[in-house]
This record gives sequence, C-alpha cells and structure tokens, in this order.
Amino acid sequence: MNELLPLLISALVLGLLGGGHCLGMCGGLMGALTMAIPAEQRGKRLRLLVAYNLGRVLSYAFAGLLIGLAGWAVANSPAAMALRILAALLLISMGLYLAGWWAGLTRVEAIGRGLWRHIQPFASRLMPVKSVPRALLLGALWGWLPCGLVYSTLLWAASQGDALDSALLMLAFGIGTWPVLLATGLAAERLTAVLRKRGVRMLGGVTVILFGLWTLPGPHQQWLMGHGHVGGASLQQAPSHVHQ
Repeated sequence: MNELLPLLISALVLGLLGGGHCLGMCGGLMGALTMAIPAEQRGKRLRLLVAYNLGRVLSYAFAGLLIGLAGWAVANSPAAMALRILAALLLISMGLYLAGWWAGLTRVEAIGRGLWRHIQPFASRLMPVKSVPRALLLGALWGWLPCGLVYSTLLWAASQGDALDSALLMLAFGIGTWPVLLATGLAAERLTAVLRKRGVRMLGGVTVILFGLWTLPGPHQQWLMGHGHVGGASLQQAPSHVHQ
C-alpha cells in the first residue's frame, strides 16, 4: 500500500486538475444532460448527475482492469524495465499537460474516435434522462468518449503491471474528475474557477512530474532510498508495481 499511495494521489491530482480539458471535452455534455432532464425530474437533478458520473467512473475502472491485464503480461516479460520507464515518462508528460506547459497528450484522442462513432448512437438514444438507471448507463457509455488525458492515464495505469492496481488508479482518476464535472452540472462556477487557476494547475503539474521522476529508473533512486521521504515514510523503492 505504501507503494500504491503516491500513485493514487497522482491519479486523483490528474483527475482533479485535468478539469480544464474535462470542461472543454465533457462540460458541454454535462450541460446537455442537465438541460435534457425533463422539467418534472428537475428535483432529482443531483441524483441523476451523480448516477451519470458514477457510470462514467466505473467505465474508467473497467477499462483499467482490461488494459491492466495486458500490462501484467508485459511486466512479466523481458520488457518489464521498458514498461517502468514508459510509466514514468507518461506521468511526466501528464504533469507537463496539467501545468499548461505541453498539450501533446490531446493528440492520442484520435485512437478512440472510431470506437466512439459506434457507441455514440446508443448514448443518444438514452436522452433525455428520466431515471437513475438510465443516467448510470449513459455515464458508462460516456466513459468511452475519446479523451487524450483519459487515454494517457489509462496507459500509465496499465504500465504498473497489475490489473487490479490499474483499475484502482483509473477509479481514483475518475473520482478526481467529479468536483469539476458535478460543479458544471450544478452551475457551481466558483469551484471550477479555483481549479482552473494557473497557480493551482502548475502546483499539481509539478507534483505529478516529481512522482514521474521518482518512478523513473536511474542513479537518483539510490539517493531517494537513503534520504527521501514521502508522507514521513522512507522511500525504500520506486512507486511502481512493475514486477521485475
């Protein structure tokens, strides 16, 4: 658990501070969902929005579990060290994205556009949302919307080499996205404004970059093992679950 905790924190930070991209990609969907709730159902708006986001987060965790199985296979092969390096580089890249210093991650969105073309018609048929189960299902479908940040986080989670850990990391990432997207659906502009502040995003980005550097194999790890502390505990090894 000591090794997994920094990774879970990274996943939460990625979800929470990835809000700028989430608003650009998904904020419109949240607004459309809210507007599509029938007038007689408006009193249940919060329940429907929670169900919608729960379905989305569970789809992230399921995707993490599936791709984590592939990561497990690679982690138990001679390519294990390469997988660990990939994990570190992805984490550093996502930190640069959060801080607003590099937006290259958005290019990977093209990977899922073909799949989304097949899913979108089913999602459209669920509108307007009239019940909690319908909102849950719509959210589960929405979780497969092409998103560079989600895809990059998914690859990073898979690179840990453990399917269950990959699912937990994607669950933590999904939970991290809740405040921004729920606030958007409930028109809570103050919270979204705070999370989009440049200083907040830069702090989160630097935190994630440091976790990436900590994960990256190299001579610095010997120094970290002897001197570094995270949360008061000595760093006995890098926070990667790639089995060597």
